[in-house]
Amino acid sequence: MELQAEEGLLTTSAVPRVLVATAVPAERDAVARTFPGTTGQVVAVGVGPARAAACVATALTGAARDGRPFTLVVSAGIGGGFAPGAPVGSLVVADEITAADLGAETADGFLPVTELGFGTITHRCPAALVRDAAAATGARPGTVLTVSTVTGTAARAAALRARHPRALAEAMEGFGVAEAAAAHGVPVLELRAVSNPVGPRDRAAWRIGEALDALADGFGKLAPVLEGWTSHDRHDR
Repeated sequence: MELQAEEGLLTTSAVPRVLVATAVPAERDAVARTFPGTTGQVVAVGVGPARAAACVATALTGAARDGRPFTLVVSAGIGGGFAPGAPVGSLVVADEITAADLGAETADGFLPVTELGFGTITHRCPAALVRDAAAATGARPGTVLTVSTVTGTAARAAALRARHPRALAEAMEGFGVAEAAAAHGVPVLELRAVSNPVGPRDRAAWRIGEALDALADGFGKLAPVLEGWTSHDRHDR
């Protein structure tokens, strides 16, 4: 909370405090180019959902202990885009963050953990925030998949799209970030800049620099949205 003076009286107002979690320092630095430190904190948490979950949970616990809790967690970085909906250089904002490979392989195909009778595979992002983020940044809203093994074949890309027809992008940390945020009762958002198509690995076709620039530009436009996100909006989940 922040104390404000108004007509000689002290009042309190909720101040958004955002934790932005990227996988690697290059993504962290791209976000930090345009995202003001006064709004929150940007940290590189490592690669993969387990590492991301552990680091984000630690940061959330420490902030709460110090009396400066985060009000939103954002998973951010570059990732693969599903053609034609998310071309290289575009931005994707998640309305759902889904673990694509959490489950079991069977003779009849893949079964998500939810169909085995336990767990969860999807976290939904606040609808109003997704709308505002998409409007401000030009990002396409849709499902962002979290994978522990990056897709490298056309067959796997097709299988993922068949199971998740609204998927626009895949990355490796979002679901872990969302799990940690949910455990602390904090809403989550995910923003990805597309560096390559999901499918056969063709490193010559990757546009990492272009995607990092798009990420920085996107966060410059997203920052005012996050700063103006009200307490009422935070409960629109």
